[in-house]
Amino acid sequence: MAMPKKGSRLITVDGVAFRWRVRHKPAYCQGSGWSPLSFSAERAGEEPGSVLVVSLPCARPDNWAGARTITIRPRLVAGCIRRALEQGWSPGSAFTLTVDEDDLTTLLGEPPQYLVPFLWGMIPEGGGVEDLPRCVQIRSGED
Repeated sequence: MAMPKKGSRLITVDGVAFRWRVRHKPAYCQGSGWSPLSFSAERAGEEPGSVLVVSLPCARPDNWAGARTITIRPRLVAGCIRRALEQGWSPGSAFTLTVDEDDLTTLLGEPPQYLVPFLWGMIPEGGGVEDLPRCVQIRSGED
């Protein structure tokens, strides 16, 4: 099955163009924090069916349970694509890559910066309310 082009982003890894995307709306299991954050990637312009699905060791940022999460950045996507190619992902075949906690540091080149969803935003793991962005009160012009 091919990955939808709408909502995907292009990335070039070692001279080869790929498209990647995160599902826009969480499935019920992802929203409740039971399933991990995942994204898919495929070579740009390839035949359908050569999709890479990457599962990460954290929840989606929009999970309802307040479980920790990370931001998927191009550096992580490129690292996951390289790892999948090393492990045998080839055009014409679907492939699943499961990333664990130790792999994240290797793929990112630094320890991951986890975030914890909170009512008014995201707090860095180990942080507190003082790390939230300041709120702005909006008043009507009728005061």
